[in-house]
Amino acid sequence: MGIIYLTVFLCVNTQRLHESSVPPPNWRNRTLFHGDNLKFLRAMNSESVDLIATDPPFNKGRDFHATPDSLASGAKFQDRWSWEQDVHNDWVDQLTDDYPRLMEAIESARYAHSDGMGAYICFMAVRLLEMRRVLKPTGSIYLHCDPTASHYLKAVMDAVFGWRNFVNEVLWLYKTGGMSKRWFGRKHDNVLLYSKTKKYTFNPLKEKSYLSHKYGFSNVEILQDENGIYTLAGMRDYWDIPALRGNQPETVGYPTQKPVSLYERMLKASSNPGDIVLDPFCGCATTLVAAEQLDRQWVGMDIWEGAHKLVRQRLEGTTGLFGDVVFTDKLPIRTDEGDQAAPFLRVKVEVKEPDGPRWTRAQMYEHLLEQHGAVCQGCDRSFDDPRYLELDHNTPRSDGGVNHVTNRILLCGPCNKLKSNIYTLSGLRKENKKRGYMHG
Repeated sequence: MGIIYLTVFLCVNTQRLHESSVPPPNWRNRTLFHGDNLKFLRAMNSESVDLIATDPPFNKGRDFHATPDSLASGAKFQDRWSWEQDVHNDWVDQLTDDYPRLMEAIESARYAHSDGMGAYICFMAVRLLEMRRVLKPTGSIYLHCDPTASHYLKAVMDAVFGWRNFVNEVLWLYKTGGMSKRWFGRKHDNVLLYSKTKKYTFNPLKEKSYLSHKYGFSNVEILQDENGIYTLAGMRDYWDIPALRGNQPETVGYPTQKPVSLYERMLKASSNPGDIVLDPFCGCATTLVAAEQLDRQWVGMDIWEGAHKLVRQRLEGTTGLFGDVVFTDKLPIRTDEGDQAAPFLRVKVEVKEPDGPRWTRAQMYEHLLEQHGAVCQGCDRSFDDPRYLELDHNTPRSDGGVNHVTNRILLCGPCNKLKSNIYTLSGLRKENKKRGYMHG
C-alpha cells in the first residue's frame, strides 16, 4: 500500500509541477487577432489552449463572397492555391530540414493530386504544427474539412499529432438542394478529431435513439416526443444537423457559415466551462459564439478586416455581450521559453547554429555547385543536369547536425536514400565502397 500511495503521490505532484511551470496565456479572454494567423500562432505561449475548433479553407478551387446587404457584406476569400505564389521558401526549408516526415505527406499530396493541393497542404501544415504546440496535454483539435482534401489533411495530421492520437472522423450530414446525374449527392462534410496526448478531455454525449416499441428494455428510461418513442444512446460519429438557410435568424450572409449547434457539440464534448477555445480561422465567429454561450473563454483570428464588427454584432445579438472584445493586430509577447512546434518530429539532439544570416536551401545548393560542380559527394558520379543532385546534411540532423552550409552536401538520389539519417558523409562513402557503388 505504501508503494502504491507513493507512486500516486509522485504522479499527482509531477502533474501539478508541470501545470505550475507552464506560463499563463499571453493574451486576454475574448481577443480577436486581425491578420495572418501563422504569426499570431507562433506568438502564443505553448500549452495555453484547451481546445481548437476551426473551419479553414477547403481548397475548393473557387472564390467565396458574402451575401450583399448582409451583416457580413464585403467578406470574401479566395480558396485557390498555387505552389509558386502561396508557399514560402522558408516553410519548405524548415519542413524539409526539421520535419521530413511531414514534408513527405505534403509532397505526396502534390504529386498524387496537383501543385495546388500541395500548396494548400503546406499552408495548413505549418499552421497545424503551431496549433499542436499551443494545445495543452489534455487538449484536442477539431479540423473541419470536406472530401476535397480530407484524406491529405489526415496524413498531415497523422504526422503532426501522431496517428495514435487520431480519435474520430465525424461526418456532418446535411440536406441541401442540388443534385447531379453523374454522382451521388454530396451532402456531408468531414471533421477530423485529434488529441495531443492520450489524456485528452472528453465528455460523452448522448442522442435520441428512436424505437419501434416501448418494451423489452430494463433500467432504460423511455421517452417520447413528436417523432415517436426514444431512449438516449451514446452519440455516433455522424451528426445530422441542418445546414443554415438564408431565412434563418442565425444566418449573417457569410460564405461557408456553419450552424452554431454544430460547434456547440464539439465544445461540449471536448472542453469544460472556463476552458480556453481557439479558432485560428474564425470567419463569422461561429466558434466564438458557441464558446461564449457555453461559458468558455476564447481567442479568435481572422484576416478579414470586417471580422471585428461582425463578431461584436453576433455576440451582442446572441449573448448580450457588448464592448468586451479586444481587437488587435499586435503580436502577443511570449512569456514561455519559446519552444518550437512538434518536438517529437524534430531532431533528437539540439545544437546551436553559428551566428549570422541563415542561408536558404537554394543559396546553399548554388554555393555547393560552385564549390564542387554537379558531382555527387557520396559516390563521385558527375551529372550533366544538376537537378539530379539533392541537398542533404553531412552529420544527420538526428545526431545534432546543424542546417548551416558548413554541414551541407550534394548527393544523388540513390546516395541520399542510402544515407538517410543513419550515416555521415564518410560513413556513406565507406558503405558505397563496400557495396561497389563508388564511381571510378
